[in-house]
Amino acid sequence: MNNCFRIDGDRIRLEIKAIPSASKTELAGVKDGRLRVRLAAVAEDGKANAELISFLSKRIGCAKRDLRIISGERARVKVIEVAGEFGERVKRIVGEG
Repeated sequence: MNNCFRIDGDRIRLEIKAIPSASKTELAGVKDGRLRVRLAAVAEDGKANAELISFLSKRIGCAKRDLRIISGERARVKVIEVAGEFGERVKRIVGEG
């Protein structure tokens, strides 16, 4: 499986390929080093980004404030920064741990 995250100091960075306008929000695997996430939200007015942050926070078990889009806010390919204490959870979610 391709590694879709990297440790950067006390933070974890997830490489995400967002797929908006899906029938439901779900993980869709890892491809080309990116975690693919289907989103049941349209890509307008920040709705897909809000859905992505909400979905990831529930999967990881952290507060939404612990996640931040650091690049790709208006693109499908995004980098999400996760508070470092959740690193082991991130590894389990993407099947690396």
